[in-house]
Amino acid sequence: MTGERIIKKYPNRRLYDTAVSRYVSLADIRQLVVDGVRFRVIDTRTEEDLTRSILLQIIVEQEEKGQPILSTELLEKIIRFYGDALQVFMSSYLDKSVDLFAEHQTRLQEQMATLLARAPVSALAEMAERNLDLWRKAQEETLRTFGWTTGGPGEDPSKADGP
Repeated sequence: MTGERIIKKYPNRRLYDTAVSRYVSLADIRQLVVDGVRFRVIDTRTEEDLTRSILLQIIVEQEEKGQPILSTELLEKIIRFYGDALQVFMSSYLDKSVDLFAEHQTRLQEQMATLLARAPVSALAEMAERNLDLWRKAQEETLRTFGWTTGGPGEDPSKADGP
């Protein structure tokens, strides 16, 4: 077995998932994509691989509802690359860009999970402590700029040496 599911497309336009022995919809196939399941859609008459065509149908469905990912301007730009000498490079560029975007999204989700796994109060306390240290350092630097020296943490700045 190749590890990918086979979806058969019949002449009546119905899709049959051979792994679960039932007819499926485009929404079911979309869920396979979301779940990361490898599959191929095969035309039962011609044995032609229709996977790309089905994926494009799913994209069209998704673009028609809600907030689209692909703007009209972006689609126009992509269409202009068809038949162009740079078409192959555009395909590779888009593929790598989406991979990089997904990788960054995964890293961000991991960082957020790590942050939330720690006690949120302690994270805020650490942030407040760092901000307080920065404020103290800025205050000391300001006093030095005007020629005043600062003593220890308990010393009254009004009693510091001044001009």
